[in-house]
Amino acid sequence: MSSRVRQPLSSLFAATSAKARSRPPRGPLEALTAATERVRAGTLRPADAHDLFDELLRRPTRIPEPALNKFLAALARAPPSAACGDGLALAVALFNHMSRATASRPVTLCTECTYSILIDCCGRAQLPDLSLAFFGRLLKTGLGINVITCTSLLKSLSDANRTNEALDLLLCRMPELGCVPDVITYTVLLKSFCSQKRSQWAVDLLSTMAKGGGVCSPDVASYNTVIYGLFKEGKVAEACDLVNEMVQQGIQPCVVTYSSIIHALCKARAMDKAEMLFQQMVDKGLRPNIVIYTNLIHGYSTLGQWKEKVRVFNLMVDDGIVPDQHVFNIIINAYAIHGMVGDAMLMFQEMKQQGMKPNVVTYGTVIATFCRMGRLDDAMDIFTHMIDQGVPPNKSVYHCLIQGFCTHGGLVKVKELVFDMINKGLHLDSVFFNSVINDLCKEGKVRKARLLSKFITRMGLRPDVFTFCSLMDGYCLIGEVKEALRVFDSMGVKPSTVEYCIIIDGLFKAGRAVAAKEKFDEIIKSGIPVDIETYNAVLNGLFRNNCFDEAITLFKELCSTNVKVDIVTLTTMISGMFKARKIEEATHLFASMSSYKLVPCVVSYGVMISNFINEGLLEEADYIFSAMEKTGCVPNSTLLNRLARLLLEKGEIIRAANYLTKIDEKSFSLEASTIEVLISLFSREGAWQEHIKLFPAKYLCLMGASNS
Repeated sequence: MSSRVRQPLSSLFAATSAKARSRPPRGPLEALTAATERVRAGTLRPADAHDLFDELLRRPTRIPEPALNKFLAALARAPPSAACGDGLALAVALFNHMSRATASRPVTLCTECTYSILIDCCGRAQLPDLSLAFFGRLLKTGLGINVITCTSLLKSLSDANRTNEALDLLLCRMPELGCVPDVITYTVLLKSFCSQKRSQWAVDLLSTMAKGGGVCSPDVASYNTVIYGLFKEGKVAEACDLVNEMVQQGIQPCVVTYSSIIHALCKARAMDKAEMLFQQMVDKGLRPNIVIYTNLIHGYSTLGQWKEKVRVFNLMVDDGIVPDQHVFNIIINAYAIHGMVGDAMLMFQEMKQQGMKPNVVTYGTVIATFCRMGRLDDAMDIFTHMIDQGVPPNKSVYHCLIQGFCTHGGLVKVKELVFDMINKGLHLDSVFFNSVINDLCKEGKVRKARLLSKFITRMGLRPDVFTFCSLMDGYCLIGEVKEALRVFDSMGVKPSTVEYCIIIDGLFKAGRAVAAKEKFDEIIKSGIPVDIETYNAVLNGLFRNNCFDEAITLFKELCSTNVKVDIVTLTTMISGMFKARKIEEATHLFASMSSYKLVPCVVSYGVMISNFINEGLLEEADYIFSAMEKTGCVPNSTLLNRLARLLLEKGEIIRAANYLTKIDEKSFSLEASTIEVLISLFSREGAWQEHIKLFPAKYLCLMGASNS
């Protein structure tokens, strides 16, 4: 028997307002309503809740079911508070207490709605087994089930990644129980499939929905879910086919549909198609939202197309949409990445003038830009300003500053920043410093990276294998292979193929082919499984050092092992065979890629086309480029610039003009080396002048540069 002193309902759940205090609640309805308000305010204690239910269950009056359900729903979904740490556990305890009392005296009647609420709340709390338990209890009551209850259980299972059980419930159990699923039920499972990257299952389920018809016929939300999932997995063609199918079914795309497609196109840098779709959407009377505008701005910013970016930004503002922090951060970051620090700072000031408070991402972007440029005083000014504005710096901000001072300053300031991090309670670990060390090594600042490694060792943080790999990579990058070997030998742990691969690659690049081959033999003898990355490094190194026969022999041996060759392997072999003047063999290997269950990538095509041009086999080069486009492999800026340069250097002006036009059509930029070749060409007399009209007009301005 409880020793608690029971209080009347009026004193237990008096409302908090002055008006309510003068007239406390008298009945169960008012008591439950007041208790629900206290749950939402985070002031209801478990003892008060138990006292309330004890009082309600002693009364002869039936507990009002709607008020009870609202109370249980609020309690089960309530976040932890000082008064109650686990609302769901309390709701379950109260429900069980009520169920036991109801068995002897029906003071309340729990309905399907009550069980649905508890099933849903258990799902939100990631407790699918408890959801199943409540579903089983509901079946035993004989109350029957409806589609809402089944949907709640299905969502609980799906959220816990128990998709197969959810599918069984949908396709088998629900029909057995006489419950017809509706489009919402199906869409829950569609979302689950797509979130688990099983979009083809979602497509199949969508087809099942369409065949079923009626209340389960797919709607625009169902299609949008699967379309987004396909795009997320990179299945662009399948997603576009589904959009067409949706239209054929008489379902018109909505803003969400267009948003998914435009996002995918912007990600693929197909801005012309994204713009066309945007205009199509506007023409249909649909108003673009901030997500669509943000995707377009991000796409144009990534490509450095500033005029288009400004146009879309202004269009968004004219449309009455206020740019948020995310939009400003995208623009500031794009300017910063392209070295346009003045424009980045102007946008930073514009953001503040618009009443938008910069967040840690904004400040971090500006600080990173100044650090890259060596403007450490400016970076520290922004750092101080953000703290003054109440924006606490995170690890990313400190990372930029520490790397900046390692690169352009000294370790004294680095130590100050490290201790500042400690004082602010930011956890320091090897992962944080490994990131800084790795970035320094990639920049060739290996000695400073080594000093930082020693500093963190004195702080009690032990360098790990990632630290050693970064240092070895860095030393190999600057040609100090002896130092890399010294790090390799001092690791204190048994090296894996990753460490061996770094050393082997470094030795080959330094022209020490014999030592590299000895290291490779060392791996074989040690019994460490050799992966394809190591084979690729050795093959590339052998070709680099003109050991052609050894490379071809090793490739044949590789093909007889269980190690699966990848596209890098074949591309390396093709490039090496061209270097060895084995053009027919290279062409045959390229043509036989399908026998290895591989398809050429843009790099593979680039190797073939570039080498054909170098060999003067221009028709073959044209054929390969045409084949690449037909397969849907999109040439990137790097490839188009390289091909244009090669052809210009060979005096193939007409063919070069074709690639320059493609660069212009795709809104790519000319690389500095391409501009240099063009200026050199324009400065010479020759037959090229007859074909000047074939060049994109905007490149003709370089003629002036050649004459200056």
